Parts: sequence; C-alpha cells; structure tokens
Amino acid sequence: MYCLIVIMELRKGCVFMKYLKMNNGLSIPILGTGTNTFGKENNNFNGKITYDTKELRSAIDLGYRLIDTAIYYRNEVVIGKAVKESNIDRNEFFITSKIPTDKAYIETDDKIRYHVEQSLKALDLEYIDLYLIHFPLEENEENLRVWKVLESFVDSGHIKSIGVSNFSKDQLSYLIEHARIKPVLNQFQSYPGKHQQSLIDYCKANDIIPEAYQSFAKLDDDVKDKLTEIAKPYQKTWSQVILNYQVNQDIVVIPKSHNKKHQFENIDVFDFELRKEDVEKIKQM
Repeated sequence: MYCLIVIMELRKGCVFMKYLKMNNGLSIPILGTGTNTFGKENNNFNGKITYDTKELRSAIDLGYRLIDTAIYYRNEVVIGKAVKESNIDRNEFFITSKIPTDKAYIETDDKIRYHVEQSLKALDLEYIDLYLIHFPLEENEENLRVWKVLESFVDSGHIKSIGVSNFSKDQLSYLIEHARIKPVLNQFQSYPGKHQQSLIDYCKANDIIPEAYQSFAKLDDDVKDKLTEIAKPYQKTWSQVILNYQVNQDIVVIPKSHNKKHQFENIDVFDFELRKEDVEKIKQM
C-alpha cells in the first residue's frame, strides 16, 4: 500500500497530513472527522437537525478534509452546507457516506438507487468520494446485490470509490471473489482492547484499507490511565497516543469532537513516533 505525506496550507498556518493510496489509484486522508451528532440539537444523535455548521467548519479550518457521514445520521445536507460555506475547493475534500441495509433501503435495486440518489442530492457536492454499505446483510449474495448497484454509480462517475463497513473477513472474501469492483476500504470498530488485528491484517493483505471508528469511545478509566502514562514523555494526551498508533499502522481514523481544542488535538498527531515498547504495550491492551 502506497502512502505519501503532503502539507496542507491553511489560513492559520499549515498542518501535515498523511494520505493513503487506495487500490483504485485514488487517495484518502488518513485522518478525518466523524459527524454522527453534527448539525443536531444538543449534539444528540437523535436530535432535531439544526443545520448549524459552526463546529464542522471549525474542524475544516483546522485542516480536516475527510468527512464521514451516513444516511442513518440524517445530516448529509449539513455536511454539504459546511463544505460549500468553507469556500475551499471541492476537490480538496474527501466525503464518505453510507447506505443502511434495512429493508426499506435495499429491498429492491430501485430502492437502492433511489436512496443513493437522495444522498447525492442531500450533499449537493457533484459526487461522493466514498460510499459504503453501512452494515453487512446475513446473506453474502445480498451484499453482492447491493454492491452491484453501487458499482453502477462508480461507472456513472457519481461515486468515486466504494467500500464496506463492519464486514468480517468471510464477508469481504466473498465480495473480493465475486464483485467486479474491489472494495477500497473496510470501516470497523478498532481501539485498545478491541484492535481486531486479524481483520486489519486481512484487509492489508488484500489491499483494502482498514478504517477505525470509535478509536477511543469505549475505553475504561484503567486503560486511559495506562495510556496517559505512555503519553507523558511525548507531551501528548492519551487520545493522541491512540491515533498516532493507528495512523502509523496505515489505518484511517475518524475521531469526532465538537470542541475546537480537542479537534486540534486529534489532528495534531503526526509530529512524534511511539517507541517500540510503547507500541507493544498498546497492542497488548
């Protein structure tokens, strides 16, 4: 897997960002932001959509270009609005969305097409960089059926790349064997205590980028204390140590924060390298 380092020039200075090249030749930023509570009342997942873009624009100002949303989140329109308000060229952004696999969305091929078109309409950004199947269906054949409809949107240019989320090795293997277009990425939970190293290794062996969500959402205080001790010599936070560990394994990460200070901390993880013994401590957690 090929990766390169670029410097993104921003209004308030510059930030290093690492990109990974996907198996279709296109590149993805290795660090972005989740958005499942953005643009919602009280930052509540189930809250009313407020169309407020302030917090997402804060992330964009800090250098975030990978923005992860989904139909489930109900806020695709908010993400599109924030991108347009930034006055930054559309081509600098990497927008990910996802289709649910509830019956209402994927029962027929026409329903799949309709909901993908609704995603495109809500975002209103000409195209979507990456579109994922949000959760696998029970039958591999059904995953493939949904996948084939997504392939048609790649053919038309409305979607640049397609991938999956929460897929196991077996489910990925079936797609690899039977699909015309290979998945570029698999997004799944990964954090100290649940690295899913075997799945990470499988993805890499098949030139599929692993992407971690909830990198530090489910950690108990004991793990945080251990990570804080590891972080001290680097003058970093425990959360920065986790993100550094992941990006240096060529895992894409999408931490989320509504707080500008934490948004900065989450992206400020490229200026140190963990010692081998610290890497092993984290891997053993």
